[in-house]
Amino acid sequence: MKKFSSLIVLLFCSVILVNAQGLLNSAKNAVSSLKGGKSLSSDDIVAGLKEALSQGTKKSADKLSAVDGFFRDAAVKILLPPEAAKVEKTLRSAGFGKQVDDAILSLNRAAEDAAKSAAPIFLDAVKNMSVQDGVGILKGADTAATSYLRKSTTVKLTASFRPVIDTSLQKTGATKYWKIVFDTYNKMPLVTKVNTDLSGYATQKAMDGVFYYVAQEEKNIRQNPAAQVTDLLKKVFGK
Repeated sequence: MKKFSSLIVLLFCSVILVNAQGLLNSAKNAVSSLKGGKSLSSDDIVAGLKEALSQGTKKSADKLSAVDGFFRDAAVKILLPPEAAKVEKTLRSAGFGKQVDDAILSLNRAAEDAAKSAAPIFLDAVKNMSVQDGVGILKGADTAATSYLRKSTTVKLTASFRPVIDTSLQKTGATKYWKIVFDTYNKMPLVTKVNTDLSGYATQKAMDGVFYYVAQEEKNIRQNPAAQVTDLLKKVFGK
């Protein structure tokens, strides 16, 4: 009986070991098959993604925080909110085009100021990336890392951008121009008065612009060998 019990225990342990080895092999195969059969460790994946994201977010923040980074770029330029379209049209028709243009310029200057604070927040999120996050991102779409950053940083970015936007709107005169634009409009007969959260709108559009260029940088690194400027990026993203 004792021998039979020992045999059962031995068989049970063997089954566990076989299953464990099978799971380990599956995990290894999943990592190896991520990039056309190349052998990539989980450390390689996470390190490569961190490097790519650090590079991409810095370039994006630097680009957009420069003078005219938003204003001269049609892809991210901040215009008046959709609900203000009628206001803009009415004011331009009434000869107040310069005031409208000044308001738009000031919105973009505020976004350019706020973009300077994006990189450190992104870097904190990158540092906290797990192996599971990394494997999922590498296997995901061309902008999977950007989606990870958007999910991980939106709350902090909003908290960081909003006061900078508020201060910048005051500094650049956007609040003044906005008040002029809407005071002028609201004084016109037979119009519905408009009260838009200028700071909230500018904050959201500034973040949208930053994420837009982070996504462009991510796609470039994934698809363009010339953008894979280090051995690690070539190892993780190279074909």
